[in-house]
Amino acid sequence: MFIIAAALLALTITPPAKETPPFTVADDLYDQKQAETLGLGTVPGAETATIFRATPEAGYNHAAVLFPFKGKLYAMWQSSTQDEDAEDTRVLYASSADRLEWSAPLVLSVPQERGIMTSGGWWQAGDELVAYLLVWPDDPSTPRGGYTVYRTSVDGEAWSDPAPVLTAGGEPLNGIIEQDLRALPSGRLLTAVHEQPGLLLSPYYTDDPTGLGGWTRGEMENLPHKEDMTREIEPSWFLRADGSIVMVFRDQDSSFQKLAAVSHDDGAHWTTPELTNMLDSRSKQSTGNLPDGTAFQVSNPTGSKKRWPLVITLSDDGFWFDRAFLVRGGDDMPPLRHEGKYKRQGYSYPKSVIWNDHLYIAYGTNKEDIEVTRLPLTALTLP
Repeated sequence: MFIIAAALLALTITPPAKETPPFTVADDLYDQKQAETLGLGTVPGAETATIFRATPEAGYNHAAVLFPFKGKLYAMWQSSTQDEDAEDTRVLYASSADRLEWSAPLVLSVPQERGIMTSGGWWQAGDELVAYLLVWPDDPSTPRGGYTVYRTSVDGEAWSDPAPVLTAGGEPLNGIIEQDLRALPSGRLLTAVHEQPGLLLSPYYTDDPTGLGGWTRGEMENLPHKEDMTREIEPSWFLRADGSIVMVFRDQDSSFQKLAAVSHDDGAHWTTPELTNMLDSRSKQSTGNLPDGTAFQVSNPTGSKKRWPLVITLSDDGFWFDRAFLVRGGDDMPPLRHEGKYKRQGYSYPKSVIWNDHLYIAYGTNKEDIEVTRLPLTALTLP
């Protein structure tokens, strides 16, 4: 009787279900033998424009972020004379009312006395445009890290003085906010923060619709990593058809594959990040959802340091990515025109936004020119 009872008890105890992979990419989607295009076709109706063309006085330009506000599309990026993260780094921005013709750049931050400021992205708080700026103090005694401030404007021209972004406890946010700040269907805002000391990444969320305060760390166990930098950095996120959130990370451990974690409770708790079969160039990516729910990832799926071509990969449900298009290929990539530290050929650090029936993707071409490609939404969704 004891043996039978034990057997029946064992049948009633079900081990916890293993989380399915965050997402999977079809094995034959990219043809790595065709290095310039990965064998992919372009999106019908795609158009590309230059937001800012590098000059001898501004030869380094990178980390562009887009946002629509009061009938215009805004772009911000970091800029310096020659080198990445140089002492003369500024944050510039430009706007476009007709989507392909851009204004002359204006200045969001000037060179700092100690350290630099870089571009942190945008949000809208009521009637105001919010510009996030990332402050990197010049302190050689500590690991490289920083904090986040913001400026606001009602017209995109006159800006408030910088003020700190605040946590739920009312303290300044002690970390670098990631550029992909967006709202979940619930209205909660979700992003990620590279916290000090160093760059220790955690998902963060707030129920403050302004995005200026209330930020709370989501619970996520990072993979083993260096003391001052997590293996997971520079993420973006999208929604699956089951309502869960997938956060996709650059893998600083040089696997040249994307890492990903999943949240089933609006960003409060996350699974431990795991390797996916999405190839990468160890770069930023831009992910999200089209209005019909289609999940997308914009990245360089090369499996090496090569940051071209730039590709958009699509999934009907966020689980299975089986369609892809070429955004920019190697055939039309210009040569480097200006020498500089950490500069290389490629279409780097894409960030995207949906506006006026198009998906707009901004990126740094050769870390020199800030360019944008817009894709008609009708060409990206299945009939």
